[in-house]
Amino acid sequence: MIIYVGSKAFKHSIKQRILKVDRGDVAAPILVRIPSSDVLTYWQVFVANEYAVDTIKAPEVIVDAGANIGLASIYFANRFPHSTIIAVEPEDGNFEMLVKNVAPYQNITAIHAALWNENKHISLIDPGLGSSGFMTRDEEDNNQTPADPLQLIRGMTVDRIMEEQGIDRIDILKIDIEGAEREVFDDPSRWIARVDSLIVELHERMKPGCNRSFTNAVGEFEMKWNQGENVVVSRRNGCLNAASV
Repeated sequence: MIIYVGSKAFKHSIKQRILKVDRGDVAAPILVRIPSSDVLTYWQVFVANEYAVDTIKAPEVIVDAGANIGLASIYFANRFPHSTIIAVEPEDGNFEMLVKNVAPYQNITAIHAALWNENKHISLIDPGLGSSGFMTRDEEDNNQTPADPLQLIRGMTVDRIMEEQGIDRIDILKIDIEGAEREVFDDPSRWIARVDSLIVELHERMKPGCNRSFTNAVGEFEMKWNQGENVVVSRRNGCLNAASV
């Protein structure tokens, strides 16, 4: 955490470098950029344990949408080594780091795309929040604040990801997509019945309407609780432990 605070304070005067982190509970060294928000993400995943959900059985399929540099995917891959993990990240620099970080793991597949409500190219915007804060928006949406796109990226729906990866069902769908949850959950009818559990960070402060969209979409999930900055919803026949709720 001290490294992260220092990184923020001196981000304009410190040349970015790659730090290799060795952990006894992780199969391979983890690469993080200093200074950057990678350090805060590392702290959330491996220190605050924001994805340490209790399970009654190991998940077979995990989708990590908004994978950033791959830290949540790495956490899941080490905890559930027999799971299939799909890591989805749109931004070029993050994706490059993601590919390097997950290279030692045969059960992680990296996809260079953004989770969205349509299968189309969309804009990636940098609102100045660091490498973990890139936002997506529809090029055709004229109601949003004008901004030059950082790049055009592939937008993919959950069901398209499942189709391309040959997945019938998702045990855990982790979503941290900086406000795009408003669009993704606007009409999830094509895929939500095939998802057992969701771990979602909502960004209402960044894009009003996220909370409403999510709440309307997950009414059929019997269990709901907060874990760190995330909202977790799960079906009782899923892999998460109902007794821990």
